[in-house]
Amino acid sequence: MPGARKRHHTLGCDETTAEARMSEEIRSHEETETHGAHTREKDDAQVEKAHRPDALILHEIIRREGEEEMRRTTLALALSAFSAGLTMGFSLIVPGVLKGHLPHEPWAELVLSIGYSVGFLIVVLGRQQLFTENTVTPILPLLTERTFGALMRVVRLWTIVLVANILATILIASVLAHTDAFKPEVREAFAEISRHTVEDPFWTTVIKAVFAGWLIALMVWILPATGSAAPFIIILMTWLVSMCGLAHIVAGSVDAYYLVATGEIDFAKYLTGFFVPTLLGNVVGGVTLVSVLNFGQVAPDVEGQSPKPGSAP
Repeated sequence: MPGARKRHHTLGCDETTAEARMSEEIRSHEETETHGAHTREKDDAQVEKAHRPDALILHEIIRREGEEEMRRTTLALALSAFSAGLTMGFSLIVPGVLKGHLPHEPWAELVLSIGYSVGFLIVVLGRQQLFTENTVTPILPLLTERTFGALMRVVRLWTIVLVANILATILIASVLAHTDAFKPEVREAFAEISRHTVEDPFWTTVIKAVFAGWLIALMVWILPATGSAAPFIIILMTWLVSMCGLAHIVAGSVDAYYLVATGEIDFAKYLTGFFVPTLLGNVVGGVTLVSVLNFGQVAPDVEGQSPKPGSAP
């Protein structure tokens, strides 16, 4: 019948329209879910990018740096370390110049300690070899490999860097003592600042050096996570070393040998009153309190994954 056919046709059209509407809604829902998934992935990527690196990542960055340093030639290490030793002269020069211009007030020490940071800032940002930094970077490969070969590579690196650092500090201290590059009142400020490095008993100097080695090694450990804030971290950590009157083997060597060069102390006093206790304390502070303890955080993750001696990291 015509009416029935018409109603059947109308129902068919309604069903087709409903199916089309349903398909459109399904597509819209799928697109929404897809967009939501992409948004979540994008958000996750941003969170991952913004998230600070964990201890394992910091360990791996520093370990690879240590491997690279131990593969460098003797000449390259020696030149870099000698340059660092000369540069550390600014950790005496800048405070000495400032002391000659500042009033004798308690707050002046705060400013002088900022001057102490100048040498460290140049050395660290310039990627020059400083002995106290090397109480961390080559130790992590050693703790990972735990082989005699790795130990010998660390001993080689330490010997080259320490000898070159100290020879350079002796040279720059001698230049400051025996030339007229600075006014007499500034040279007197150099001497006044330098006396603090040799005035303490042996074991007091050791303890002060432990804290200094600890702070410098902590600085090395956290620098990979600081990005553009690295200069601030360097200044802060080394300012603390100076403000607390702690003993640093390279910066302090400039001070102590300045007194030798001016005849105020002899070389034996330089060795027993500064060099030996400071070296001992810096090594203990850097290796034990930072390298070993921080390595303990990630040891379970790196266990069994140690690279073979001489292999690429």
